[in-house]
Amino acid sequence: MNEIHDVPIFDADQHMYETAEALTKYLPEKYRKAVQFVTIGKRTRIAILNKITEYIPNPTFEVVAAPGAHEQFYSGQNPEGLTLRELSGTPIEAPAASRNPEDRIKLLDAQGVEACLNYPTLANLVEHSAAEDPELTGAIIHSLNQWMVEHWGFTHQDRLYMTPVLTLGIVDNALRELEFILENGAKVALIKPSAVYGYRGWRSPALPEFDPFWREVEAAGLPIVTHASQPPLEQYVNMWEPPETNSAFEMSSFKRVVLGHRDISDMLASLVCHGTLTRFPKLRIASVENGSAWIDPLFNALDEVYHQMPKAFDEHPHETFRRSVWVSPFWEGKVSDVVSTVGWDKVLFGSDWPHPEGLAEPKGFYKYAEGMDLRRSYDYMGDNARRFMGLPIRNPDPDAVNAPVLETASI
Repeated sequence: MNEIHDVPIFDADQHMYETAEALTKYLPEKYRKAVQFVTIGKRTRIAILNKITEYIPNPTFEVVAAPGAHEQFYSGQNPEGLTLRELSGTPIEAPAASRNPEDRIKLLDAQGVEACLNYPTLANLVEHSAAEDPELTGAIIHSLNQWMVEHWGFTHQDRLYMTPVLTLGIVDNALRELEFILENGAKVALIKPSAVYGYRGWRSPALPEFDPFWREVEAAGLPIVTHASQPPLEQYVNMWEPPETNSAFEMSSFKRVVLGHRDISDMLASLVCHGTLTRFPKLRIASVENGSAWIDPLFNALDEVYHQMPKAFDEHPHETFRRSVWVSPFWEGKVSDVVSTVGWDKVLFGSDWPHPEGLAEPKGFYKYAEGMDLRRSYDYMGDNARRFMGLPIRNPDPDAVNAPVLETASI
């Protein structure tokens, strides 16, 4: 095999399909009526606070679209203009590897993947749907985390790194949840890229009032992923275009243009401008599956504001970002967007397996990566994720540890 195609892969973006009880098995009795699975015709939906969400069309995941079913859409090779629903084809039974750790390990072996970050799927909708009740939001998240540690564990064979969820609406609750996941072996955690809703209304999670939380995260050395989720700006977009559906898999061209990835750009801007990443310089934050087109405009805006208001920053915001932030641009995104701004050591590979918008298998990425040399294959396909996780890199070249960070991308 081509040695470039045989480097040890650490996939920074894989997922589990939860069972129907994941959100409710450990939910306190007083909240049971707030989270319901309801049948509409032949379909099952989740209703939270008596509102049905369409964001995940089949929240039981009994049948799903095949991994990689939407690849031609996301690769821009869709000349017939097929919709995502048309591309989904005939549903399949959820792969066993998406349901339990033993089968996932077997699949990683077959895929040639050494390790992965493994995200819950239902978490995408919880904080959006339950936002108006931050106590309920925290309770659902804790139930999901309890189910996850029971069903998957937070780490498995030092190859599967599950990402329990932390919600910051109520700081004391976030601290308790942080303590719970650390006591149960979490090596990484997941936070929604969004403002959070608490007793004082909507707030940036990077304001100083959240410092007790971030201080404990830094002290624990816990890396934090901000993964794409149900967009918080949907209400704004729906002022322009009344929605027929809020499904993650059926979105109009207007919504794709307007929503973009403003949520992750605003989240990272807040962590920089509100000073969290300066007050806690050892934090490690990763943006996963949020694209990369937002990164140049954000860097330009940060530079402009720095020169207008230099006393608002303790350091140039680019340096803050480069020290603390990793970016996985989604498999069809431009690695060069990240490399030219943040550097080669901060760009992560993610396949999004087993989701239909992902790759059927991680090594399928190589057909989009002509020209990537061996050193950067090590970086992108695994070592940068290991740097993020605080794990030893696998590149045997001793110079790789201190590789220059702002080289021109080769893909």
